[in-house]
Amino acid sequence: MAKYFDVHPENPQRRTITNVADSIRSGALIAYPTDSCYALGCQLGSRDGISRIRAIRNLDDRHHFTLVCRDFAQLGQFAQVDNDVFRAIKAATPGRYTFILRATREVPRQLLHPKKKTVGVRIPDHVVAQALLEELGEPLLSSTLLLPDESEPLTQGWEIKERLDHEVDAVLDSGDCGTEPTTVIDFSDGELEIVRRGAGDLTPFE
Repeated sequence: MAKYFDVHPENPQRRTITNVADSIRSGALIAYPTDSCYALGCQLGSRDGISRIRAIRNLDDRHHFTLVCRDFAQLGQFAQVDNDVFRAIKAATPGRYTFILRATREVPRQLLHPKKKTVGVRIPDHVVAQALLEELGEPLLSSTLLLPDESEPLTQGWEIKERLDHEVDAVLDSGDCGTEPTTVIDFSDGELEIVRRGAGDLTPFE
């Protein structure tokens, strides 16, 4: 059964955040809130976590997982960012965007797009997610909590606990964070391509 944590949305309890970060380091798969919607997350190099996310969401090997990063410095360790792209991303983060970029050698092979060698990265503007990332000290490998054959992500912590009780190890509930996933922008070929129009405002990129 999944552990359930009721977390304050503006002042998350440090002990809870520490406990969850420790469980991630021990291989746990969690459901946690972001500034767009809830997500599934596990440790960066967790093959078991990746397999479990694929199974829950019924994903194939072409799916782009996302590295959810604490800040731009951390993002830069895992993605190649030239000057023009740097300015565009820097102006839009933290926020409700996922950027597809060419990966650095720091990214585990199983996370890369099999042909393009790219990775999705984002910096959330959410107090609980940021507290968890700060405690963890590394990006959280993530995927939107959108179940197969459903049109919208799960957005209530109690429902996530009920639906995925035997498939995740912990649920962090800090209240409703919406159902609209991030806007996805691909910079991997040097040109801007809007892959998905979502929660992030596209005005700065159009």
